[in-house]
Amino acid sequence: MRRAKISIIGAGNVGATCAHWCAASELGDIVLLDVPQTENMPRGKALDLKQTSPIMGFDSTVTGTNDYQDTANSDVVVITAGIARKPGMSRDDLLSTNAKIVSSVAEQVKSSSPNAVVIVVSNPLDAMVQRAFQVLGFPSNRVIGQAGVLDTARFRTFIAMELGVSVEDVSAMLMGGHGDTMVPIASCTSVGGIPVSQLIPDARMAEIVQRTRDGGAEIVSLLKTGSAYYAPAAATAQMVEAIVRDKKRLIPCAALCQSEYGVGGYYVGVPVILGTGGVEKIIQLSLTDSEKAAFQKSVDAVKSLVASMESLLKA
Repeated sequence: MRRAKISIIGAGNVGATCAHWCAASELGDIVLLDVPQTENMPRGKALDLKQTSPIMGFDSTVTGTNDYQDTANSDVVVITAGIARKPGMSRDDLLSTNAKIVSSVAEQVKSSSPNAVVIVVSNPLDAMVQRAFQVLGFPSNRVIGQAGVLDTARFRTFIAMELGVSVEDVSAMLMGGHGDTMVPIASCTSVGGIPVSQLIPDARMAEIVQRTRDGGAEIVSLLKTGSAYYAPAAATAQMVEAIVRDKKRLIPCAALCQSEYGVGGYYVGVPVILGTGGVEKIIQLSLTDSEKAAFQKSVDAVKSLVASMESLLKA
C-alpha cells in the first residue's frame, strides 16, 4: 500500500520536530523543505532523522530539500515557515513578515500539490491560515490551522498539574483565536468525567486559564532565543495522523466558519471532525452566555488582525 506523502515547509525547530514525530509514527514518507538560503540544512536534518530509523524501528523515508518539486503531489502539506517569536514580541508583531512568507509558500504549494490538505502552523495563526486560504484557492475543508490542539494540551497539562492527576483523565475544549483571547469552554472541561468546576475553585481556574493563554509567551521568556516547538510539533503530528489515517478525530482546529457560530467567513478555533478530507464537519456547541460573549470577543480580535494583515499587504 502506498504510504502518504507529507511535506513540511520550514525545517526549523517546529518543522524538524514535526518530521520526527511523523516519521517515528510511520505516518508516511516525509519531505522537509526550507529556503535555498539554508542550503544543505534540511538535507542534514533529514539524513540525521533517517539514521534514527534502525534504532526507532520505522521505515518512512525522510528527504531534505530546497526544491518544491520534491514536494509534488503531497497528500498533506504542513506550513511552519516564518520567523519565530523573540522575548517581548507578541504573535501580532510577526504579522507583516510572516504574511509575506506564507503567501510565497502557498503559491508554491498551489502549483506543486493541488490536491493536498494544508495545515498552517505559522504565527499569528488565525491570520496566517486566512492568508494561506486566500492564496491557495483550495476548498476551505482542505486548509486548516493548528492551534486548538496545542492550546488544549497546555490547558490539560496545567489542570493535571493542579490536581495531581494523569493528563489522560483530563478532557478539555478551547475555542476562538490562538492567543490572548482564546476561550476555554468550562462546560466542556472535565477530569475523569467530573466537571472541572467541582474540583478547582473559579478564582484558581481563572489563573490556569490565563497561564494557558500566556503559554507560548511563558516558554519564549524562558528560552530567551526561541519559541515553543515540542508541543506545537506534536499537536501538528496529531492532526497529520487524523488526516492520513482517516481517524475522524473530534479536536479543535482553526477552520473557516461561515454561518457556524455566526462568524461570517473567518478562520477561528472550533471543534471539528478531522479525517482524510480535512475538516469533515464543524461541531456547533451550545455555549453559555458568558462563553458566547468571550467567543465573540475572540472572533472580533481575529477579524481585526486579518484586517491589519490585509492593510499591510496592500501597503
